[in-house]
Amino acid sequence: MKAVIITRPGGPEVLEIQERPMPEPGIGQIRVRVHASALNRADLLQRMGNYPVPPGYPADIAGMEYVGEVDALGEGSMAWKVGDRVMGIIGGAGHAEYLCVHEREAMPAPRTTATEEAAAIPEAFLTAWDALFKRLDLRSGETVLIHAVGSGVGTAALQIAKVAGARVIGTSRSPDKLSRAKQLGLDTGIDSSRGDWANEIETAVGEQRVNAIVDLVGGNYLDGNLRVLALKGRIVLVGMTAGALTQFNMGTLLRKRLTIVGTMLRSRELEEKIALAREFAERGVPLFELSALKPVVDSVFSFDQIRDAHKLMESNATFGKIVLRWG
Repeated sequence: MKAVIITRPGGPEVLEIQERPMPEPGIGQIRVRVHASALNRADLLQRMGNYPVPPGYPADIAGMEYVGEVDALGEGSMAWKVGDRVMGIIGGAGHAEYLCVHEREAMPAPRTTATEEAAAIPEAFLTAWDALFKRLDLRSGETVLIHAVGSGVGTAALQIAKVAGARVIGTSRSPDKLSRAKQLGLDTGIDSSRGDWANEIETAVGEQRVNAIVDLVGGNYLDGNLRVLALKGRIVLVGMTAGALTQFNMGTLLRKRLTIVGTMLRSRELEEKIALAREFAERGVPLFELSALKPVVDSVFSFDQIRDAHKLMESNATFGKIVLRWG
């Protein structure tokens, strides 16, 4: 089979399409012929040698999500049949023509969604679903702030929060991305490139402030997050594009009785991943078929154009997901 190989740590130029042995499904696994995948920040970090893969996955093949069809069944696998259309997340090696996953980790791809759109669902929407409901316990009527609202996870979290009945404030350094996010239901857009975004949010929401925050930026955003949160507010840290180190006012944390949690899907135990996949398959996938949720695709590349796809993601110019397809 063909796979995108990281030949050495470095820039996009280190990526090559090479032949690799076909994987064989183990007990309780299925083999999926991958029709499309998508690109994530973690793939860039792995390419640069800065993101160790979980045990059991090759370090030289990135890729954390897929959509395709079941190609083979491992011993004891009964949940799917050959030819079924499935999608899901995986700890690594998603940027290959075939992959093997536990049958209960796979989810049905929405019947009404084209393959290239379905490829934009798993990582973004599962991450957002977990962040909003499992980490933040978001409730109807609350106000949620989403940093980097134009990103893949940001656009997914925006839509899910609106379906849940929340008011959504989003930040971006691009006015164009904020305008496009409003078409997805964004209530208030804040241009974070203009300076004190926290002050703008305080002006927009008044004394009620923000109940929950999905932070995809990290770095020095933390102190501003604490400022805009209401009493007993919650933060989930999902990404750190602005860095992993910062200073913040711990007095605010104590006085408001705030909660800060972190999340990462890739390194979780199998059973935890299965539980999330099963919940999303039951409650989330039908929302795509009802058009209540929609995958947001910025652009589509063939895997032969993988270097160009990496360069585009590094430019930070995308809105939604970069999708990769075979053929």
